Amino acid sequence: MKKVLVLGAGLVSRPLVRYLLDQPDFRVTVASRTVNKAEALIAGHPNGGVTDLLAEDTAKMERLIREHDLAVSLLPAPLHPVVAEFCIKHRKQMVTTSYVSPKMKELDGPARQAGVMILNEIGVDPGIDHMSAMRIIDEVRGKGGKVVSFRSHCGGLPAPEANDNPFGYKFSWSPRGVCTAGKNSALYLEDGKEVRIPGPELFTACRPMQVEGVGELEGYPNRDSLSYIETYGLSGIETMFRGTLRYPGWCETLKKIVDLGLLDETPVTYPAGTTYSRYTAGFLKAARQGTLRQDVARELKLDPSSRILDRLEWLGLFSDEPLPITGKPTTALDVLATRMAEKMSYKPGERDMIVLVHHFVARYPSGQEEEITSTLIDFGIPHGDTSMARTVSLPAAVGVKLILTGKIHRPGVHVPVIKEIYNPVLDELAEMRIRCIDRTKPRGCCKG
Repeated sequence: MKKVLVLGAGLVSRPLVRYLLDQPDFRVTVASRTVNKAEALIAGHPNGGVTDLLAEDTAKMERLIREHDLAVSLLPAPLHPVVAEFCIKHRKQMVTTSYVSPKMKELDGPARQAGVMILNEIGVDPGIDHMSAMRIIDEVRGKGGKVVSFRSHCGGLPAPEANDNPFGYKFSWSPRGVCTAGKNSALYLEDGKEVRIPGPELFTACRPMQVEGVGELEGYPNRDSLSYIETYGLSGIETMFRGTLRYPGWCETLKKIVDLGLLDETPVTYPAGTTYSRYTAGFLKAARQGTLRQDVARELKLDPSSRILDRLEWLGLFSDEPLPITGKPTTALDVLATRMAEKMSYKPGERDMIVLVHHFVARYPSGQEEEITSTLIDFGIPHGDTSMARTVSLPAAVGVKLILTGKIHRPGVHVPVIKEIYNPVLDELAEMRIRCIDRTKPRGCCKG
């Protein structure tokens, strides 16, 4: 019986755990700081087990990894290289849905020497986006063409009927992670020119988009798109852009949240009794002159009737409600993330939605060009698994099965951009109704 260790029992872990428990000859152990969450995932399954694990208890983590055949790390991203080093040391395989960090990339050589496959970026974004893109890129190459422009956008959003708050957003994964992502700088290629967006200006690089079946959204750049030119084998490409999708209004609001300083991660201790209004007022550089809303408007160069201020007020940042964390060190970002989680969570029975859209321009030796659009729209199950949980964890679960059943074995640090990985994963996801719809139309002759 193959033994799988799942490290973490967070919001996206349930579909993965249940999928693996349904496989013949798999035994699954869920290790989590919160044992009752792990127990809920196993739900008494005879091939499941749970154990407590604190992230700082690396001795126990190493022992657990040694006792299993494969470790799935759903821990915070900085811990993935720690898990990977133990996997390499004890010659155990590893799967994670997170981006390959520089530290993880450095482990490629040691992993190859140890015969260990470390499969990363096999979630939704990153993950399904890579696999669905590579399938089309390889199809274009197979017809003698090349991709000269690639734009990809992905977002986890409330389904239209659940889009009922001023932010147009609800949390299906870590609120802190969403807020922290808003601080990342971005780098992409536009018509042959590199474009760099500093973190504080990320939300100024926002463009409206129409998505069939959803309506108007807005997209902004996501991290370093240029690194995927090599990953996808797109040398010479003219446009390379990977972005995030949100409902309209998100970018303009988050830009002002950044400008005000609410994403600051400097440790601070707020005295007992501190209110949200006092918290917010602490970021004002000028002396108070009017109401808090008026002063914030002046600070951010907004009209006092701005929709952005309406959103901040709805969130409660001008209120006299007490902060949930006082008397001990925290950060401005954590206060904001905690408040957002309170106000912007899904109600029972509400659906979330994943939207993934690729736009390709393919050029052929004749000079003919094609526009190819690939779109995935997936909804959560009311009172069941969210779309975010399904699309993040099911690709990883299929990857685990492929590795442990010997269908794939490529020692080293990998992402799922080769046919032997992406074809079986995408095919099985399609059986679960998680699939992209592709459309192709001629673009006409232009550059030869």
